[in-house]
Amino acid sequence: MPQSRISLFGLSLIVWLCWSLLLIGADSQITHPDEVRALRSIRKELIDPNGNLSNWRTGDPCTSNWTGVLCFNQTMDDGHLHVVELQLLGMKLFGSLSPELGRLSYMQILDVMWNNISGSIPKEIGNLTSLQLLLLNGNQLTGSLPEELGNLYNLDRIQIDQNQISGPIPNSFANLSKTKHFHMNNNSISGQIPSELSKLPNLVHLLLDNNNLSGSLPPELSEMPSLLILQLDNNNFGGSVIPSSYGNMYHLLKLSLRNCSLQGGIPNLSNMHNLSYVDLSHNQLSGAIPSNTLSQNMTTFDLSYNNLTGTVPTNFAGLPLLQKLSLANNLLNGSIPSIIWQNRSSNATQRLVLDLQNNKLSNISGSSFLPANVTVRLQGNPLCSNSNLVQFCGSQSQVVARILISSNATQCPPQACPSGYEYVPPSFPVPCFCAAPLLVGYRLKSPGFFDFRPYFDQFVWYLSSGLGLYPYQLDADSYAWEPGPRLGMYLRIFPVYIDNTSSHMFNNSEVFRIRSMFTGWKIGDSSVFGPYELLNFTLLDPYQHVVFPSSSSGVSKGAIAGIVLGATAGAVTLSALVTLLILRLHMKKKQAVSRRRHSSKTSIKIDGVKEFTYEEMVSATKNFDSSCVVGQGGYGKVYKGILADETVVAIKRAQEGSLQGEKEFLTEIELLSRLHHRNLVSLVGYCDEEGEQMLIYEFMSNGTLRDNISGKSKEPRTFAMRLRIALGSAKGILYLHTEANPPIFHRDIKASNILLDSKLTAKVADFGLSRLAPVPDVEGMLPAHVSTVVKGTPGYLDPEYFLTHKLTDKSDVYSLGVVFLELLTGMHPISHGKNIVREVNIAYRSGMIFSVIDDSMGSYPSECVEKFINLALKCCLEEPDARPSMAEVVRELESIWLMMPESDTILVDSLVTDPGKVETTTTPSSSSTMRNPFLSSDVSGSDLVSGVVPTITPR
Repeated sequence: MPQSRISLFGLSLIVWLCWSLLLIGADSQITHPDEVRALRSIRKELIDPNGNLSNWRTGDPCTSNWTGVLCFNQTMDDGHLHVVELQLLGMKLFGSLSPELGRLSYMQILDVMWNNISGSIPKEIGNLTSLQLLLLNGNQLTGSLPEELGNLYNLDRIQIDQNQISGPIPNSFANLSKTKHFHMNNNSISGQIPSELSKLPNLVHLLLDNNNLSGSLPPELSEMPSLLILQLDNNNFGGSVIPSSYGNMYHLLKLSLRNCSLQGGIPNLSNMHNLSYVDLSHNQLSGAIPSNTLSQNMTTFDLSYNNLTGTVPTNFAGLPLLQKLSLANNLLNGSIPSIIWQNRSSNATQRLVLDLQNNKLSNISGSSFLPANVTVRLQGNPLCSNSNLVQFCGSQSQVVARILISSNATQCPPQACPSGYEYVPPSFPVPCFCAAPLLVGYRLKSPGFFDFRPYFDQFVWYLSSGLGLYPYQLDADSYAWEPGPRLGMYLRIFPVYIDNTSSHMFNNSEVFRIRSMFTGWKIGDSSVFGPYELLNFTLLDPYQHVVFPSSSSGVSKGAIAGIVLGATAGAVTLSALVTLLILRLHMKKKQAVSRRRHSSKTSIKIDGVKEFTYEEMVSATKNFDSSCVVGQGGYGKVYKGILADETVVAIKRAQEGSLQGEKEFLTEIELLSRLHHRNLVSLVGYCDEEGEQMLIYEFMSNGTLRDNISGKSKEPRTFAMRLRIALGSAKGILYLHTEANPPIFHRDIKASNILLDSKLTAKVADFGLSRLAPVPDVEGMLPAHVSTVVKGTPGYLDPEYFLTHKLTDKSDVYSLGVVFLELLTGMHPISHGKNIVREVNIAYRSGMIFSVIDDSMGSYPSECVEKFINLALKCCLEEPDARPSMAEVVRELESIWLMMPESDTILVDSLVTDPGKVETTTTPSSSSTMRNPFLSSDVSGSDLVSGVVPTITPR
């Protein structure tokens, strides 16, 4: 039998090779031979660990849909097709760029963004005179910029940012007369900015921040007629001054020269009528702040950390869009004119932060009344000795008015959408409609504001109209400020809704159209939102098999079809034979798999949960190698595994004689198959064959909460981080208690069952001991508890449950209260005979509560910590009825978060972004009005429906 199988396989292979040769011979001369050779050379220089370019080995580039290769839709005068685009965005490629790129002479777009390509930029790219978009950002390119790039006279955009490019900016770049965008930030470019760049008539964005530029600022830049953004932060201009001519840049929207070693005075900005954003902070500027009239478009004005003297001028008053005025850490004196913040709009979304800390200010002129949407910070000034002004100098002045916008999200039944589909956002014409969104990582590179919230609706309109969509089709799941400052966000784009017969997913051509709008930078520029960049365009189910066309539109396909059909007519018999042989082999393999599964100790099948084979698990874990072990418990070991599609997972493998029996195994699969919330660990699938039982979860890269508060994590966890983790954990349990159908009692909440992903999002795990909440009896009465054998972990067990065997939702509240105490103290629930609840209670009653706070937490707002301790101890009261409900726990945590200093919460926002990593995680659905991503306006379910959204933050 083995001999015949080998012979059969060999025969099928020979026949298939003959078939392939016929087709290859039919179309191998369609693309110009020079370009075919060039593409093969380009492929040879690239390292492709994920096999994204595996189809570059056979067939014709333009007619065989080579990945990322797009061609003109018709042959040229030479009778050949030619490559027009090379789209290799985010394919995790290594290696270098081949000089053979210079042979693709018709190419208009070269996109290799967000890979790991190293080496230098080939000078031969300068031969591509048709090139319009040169997109090399987000790699590890080194060396200098070739002078030859100045020959790209059709270039619209050059993006080399976030590499390691060194050397000067070539003077030849002054020849790029059609170029609108110079994005060269975050490199090591040195030397002086060439004054010749002032000759560029169409340049609108000059982003050179975070380089090693030196010399003086060229006054000639003020002559650029179209420049809108000049961003040069974090360079060293050696004590030069800001040219006074910069005050004549009438069209400029944004001037950012932070930390550039600049001296001298501030130029007169009164002629810059469109200016909305000024950042001259962290320099050595001196003299008085000009009192000339400023643009009514001003949102941000930052002069902090300079040597400015004199008084605070009144020209900052009456600016309707002003969000941030920072004059901190200067030498300003005299009185502060309260007219700056008085008569502000009562619109709660229009907040103003006025930072005047660490000056020599002695008083406030006018009324000291502070509107609710204004924050004034005056610490470190002489006026803080005045007891009447304590509201500006104490901890309360750090509290920014946080806007919590109510969501009118409709409550939709859980687990009603199939895999890959999500409920549409509340802005949709109908509620609870399941559709498959496109998932897009998107970033504003130089936004013109400090606070995004007032501009959110405008942003949705701008982007949806730019994409040719209705506003309700666009949902911005979350956003976060990143260093720059830049604004990253994750977009979900839903198909249009007409009526109940509407499609639940985009067709292939619409997917391609939307993607090309992003990759071709066809969305118009915005004066408010500035330049954008595409971080990723992820195709998950049901779009995973979408194949982008190899040409921009369809012409000449009749000729191509004729060639292929000519070969096909003589090979129909071969095709049929190949099909039969492959089917026969497939059936034999399926029978073998069936026999193997039959030996499993359990036969289970749960809809919506993927079943993996034992061989897949062996491959994912390198045959369960010890190097893949990331945890261990009574049930067995947990392995880090990588599936065939590169998904990183955690594989929990039950060992022989495991404490987790077959019942717990089935319970966890059954429960997790219908639980979907961003604060619950997602079940990817299970394996139940070869006498093995394994559960496959999403991988949580930051491990357990216990590890993170016991010193095993690399970074200390601040109080703001711990509070955010507590809030996420509580929301996950609230979902179990109130939104799951039927509700669930977890029964084993502990720090080691709360896991943290790469963004420190807390997710509750391990449902093997969970029980369904009580259901009404025959008379319709709802029992208050479930009578059950006591199970759980010592130290976390509810005393009432332990004594009476009556399990209630308050049993989970008690266990979570113990977790909260661990978060605050770093202590174990039981250690050396001491119980954490008792120890904290003793410290609290003796007035020594802060003595047990975890030292590794660093500084913290005492009022917030005290409220958190109070909440934790209430959760741990012996009498269940005295404990708060989980909804009350969530509300109290949210109120504490609202009290937190802005600096702490912004720091958490930035730290939870994990640069350079790609992860699949669940995030909450949001309305078209942006909400605080950590808070929920309706804790019973406003953010409880989740969907799978890829998270990408490039280097």
